[in-house]
This record gives sequence, C-alpha cells and structure tokens, in this order.
Amino acid sequence: MIISHLELVDFRNYASGSFELTSGTTAIIGDNGQGKTNLAEALAFLATLSSFRSVPVDALVRVGADMAIIRATVVEDDGRESLIEIELAAAGRNRVQVNRQRLQRTRDLLGTVRVSVFSPDDLILVKGSPGDRRRFLDDTLVALAVKYDAVRLEVDRIVRQRNSLLKQAGGRLTDEIEVTLEVWDAKFAAIADQFGYARATLVARLAPMVQEAYEHLAGTPTAIDLHYEPPWRTSGLGAALLDSRALDLRRGVSTVGPHRDELTLSIAGLPSRTHASQGEQRTLALALRLAAHRLVTERTGSAPVLVLDDVLSELDDGRATALLDHLPAGQVIITTASELPPAARADRILRVEGGRVLTAER
Repeated sequence: MIISHLELVDFRNYASGSFELTSGTTAIIGDNGQGKTNLAEALAFLATLSSFRSVPVDALVRVGADMAIIRATVVEDDGRESLIEIELAAAGRNRVQVNRQRLQRTRDLLGTVRVSVFSPDDLILVKGSPGDRRRFLDDTLVALAVKYDAVRLEVDRIVRQRNSLLKQAGGRLTDEIEVTLEVWDAKFAAIADQFGYARATLVARLAPMVQEAYEHLAGTPTAIDLHYEPPWRTSGLGAALLDSRALDLRRGVSTVGPHRDELTLSIAGLPSRTHASQGEQRTLALALRLAAHRLVTERTGSAPVLVLDDVLSELDDGRATALLDHLPAGQVIITTASELPPAARADRILRVEGGRVLTAER
C-alpha cells in the first residue's frame, strides 16, 4: 500500500498544500518550523485519527480557520485506489469520507491506511511513563487487527465507570455499591483477560525482532529483554480486583488492571530507562519501531507507509547508515532539515518553506 497523493487545506501551517509521493523513497527537506513534521503528522493521522504529538484535534486546524482537510489517494498492492477525506473541525464533530461516501463513525476509517512514524519523540518509549509503552503496544495491536481499537475503548470506558463508582462510595462499601461494583468487575475481568493475553502474545512476537533490529543498528551483540507479565494475569483480573477492593475504595480509583500495566525494557540485563546511555535508549526506541513495522508487514501482508520524521539528525553517521540499510521494502518518507546522508537514496525530493512546496526534484 502507498499514499500517492496528499492534499492539505488549513492544516497546521498549510493554507493549501499538494504533494505527489513516490512509491519508493520521498525526501521532504526544509528548515526547522517550515512544515515537515506537520506533513508527517497528517500522514499519521490518516492511520490513527490522532496526532503522534499528543495534541487535541483543534490544534491541527490552522489559526483563524474553522476546519482543516486532509485528502489522500491510497493505492493498494493490487492497484485499487481509494480517496480518503478527513475534515477536522476547530469546534464540533469531525467527518470522514471514503470514495465520497461519508462514514457513520470516524473510527471506521481505522485499518484502511497503515502508517509507521519514527520521530525524535520516540525516546519516550524508553524514558517515558508506563502509559507511553502501553500506548505503543495497543497502537501496534490496532495496526494488526482493528478489533483491538474497540477493546481498548471498552477498557477505558469500564475504568472510568468503575472509578466514578469508587469515588461515589467515598470509602464505604454499601450493599448497593457492592452489587454495582461486582457487575463492573465482571465486565472488566472478561475484557481485560482478553486484552492482557493479546498484549503478552504481542510482546513475545516483538521480542526477537527488537533484538535483531537493535544489534543491526548498534553493530554489536547486545542482550535486549522485553517483559510484560502483570501479576493480575496469574490469578485473573476478577480475583485481583477482589483482593484490591479495600485499597480501591480507600483511594477512589482502580489500582489493578491493564490500564496500570508496565512493559519493562532492559539492555544487557539492566533497566534501559535508568541505566542506558542516551545513544542506547535512542537505538532501542528505533528497534521497537522497526520491530513493530516488520511484524505488521508480515502479519497483514502489506507494508505500512514508513515515515522518518527528522530522525536521521538525531543519530551518528554509523547508526543513521545502519537504519537506512535496515529499512524494509515499501514506501518511505524522510523529513530532514539538512541534506540527506549518502546512504539515503531518494527517488523524489520535495523542498518546503512556510507551508508551501517550493521545488520537486527527481
């Protein structure tokens, strides 16, 4: 699958922008603040319906405009084309159309386009909070099978309802609260056990791919460990919720469940978050992204569009060359503020300035 054409209207700093993308490697070159990452953000939004910068939708609408539009032509591996149009409202509901037909729900677009984004902010996968690593796992699950988006949303909904009930209880377990809590606990346990199994299976599949990618990027054999095995999975969440009920009532929040899980990462047997160097952490973050991209490609039979957003400038020459050599086949879009390194062989070069395409080179 490739994105052959992208059009932006009132998106970030683009009043109007049109981009022809090649099936190979397209390089987007421009100074900082000219719109390179905004372009990457638009491409990723087609796949996830959210910003990888973790900003609200209204921040994507150009200042002074009421609505932004992302319009893309997607070409499947068999040659079929789809026109995708996303209207982002500064206030109000967003709208999505596929081949001029409006979707009843915007989230029905998920699975139509797959995009993998590598950015300097990926360092949070190693240095950030457990929530950042949970999001990585869950986003990968959704890229593999769209059904996990509904599972994730249902988990979030149940946790919100359960927390609301716990706050309402005020630390006291009345008969009415207990009956309602048991209903929510049963629902929570049923879907959480399914979600936990999916996460654990994903980590087991990713682990050897992360190991291989890390060693290729670092150029030296290194033991990499990914561990996901929350204690509640041993007994089942139903039993764990019962054990934690007194604590949950006292704190007014759900202290156990997939919303509190952690994916631990280790390099050479030591926690990567606290004991690894900046270079090792960045290499591990890249290895995680490469592994997820490879797994999605192998499992779905189609490579996601790969976007490298200003990643090369964060790497030394050796790691940058190793990354470019390790890139899988498929459409690749590279954004950079400087000229490309020799190892980057671009089929098309677009130069941007102030939200406009200045030149296009082949």
